Amino acid sequence: MGHTPYGYRIENGQAVIDEEKTAAVRKLLEGYLSGLGLAAAAEAAGIKATHTQVKHMLTNEKYLGNGYYPAIMTREEREAVKTELDKRARALGRIYERESSDVEYTSSLAFTMPVVTMKYEDPYEQAAYAFSLIEEVKIDG
Repeated sequence: MGHTPYGYRIENGQAVIDEEKTAAVRKLLEGYLSGLGLAAAAEAAGIKATHTQVKHMLTNEKYLGNGYYPAIMTREEREAVKTELDKRARALGRIYERESSDVEYTSSLAFTMPVVTMKYEDPYEQAAYAFSLIEEVKIDG
């Protein structure tokens, strides 16, 4: 079984909301959407977590509820988090998009290799031998 997400606990085989931790998740969500960074929002909510852990928490599907886990977050809140993450990433220049989507990438090379037989006992020598059999073939075009 996997890790139980922050904000839940397991009782009698069922996931139930841990009220204290869920309040912290709600505070984390509000802090992030109000402009705090991921780590700062976690700190303000009293949650000890890294930037990556916080991002995972705020985008975790289980917080929407799924039959096993009760809902802690609405779909609208999760979409707002995703929109904010995207907005901040774009503002920091962390999203790269192609200048043109109609560019087709092709290669004028292909590689062939015959069936490799066992020639060496040493796996490194055998690998070097197999690698040496690869041939480059130019494709007309």
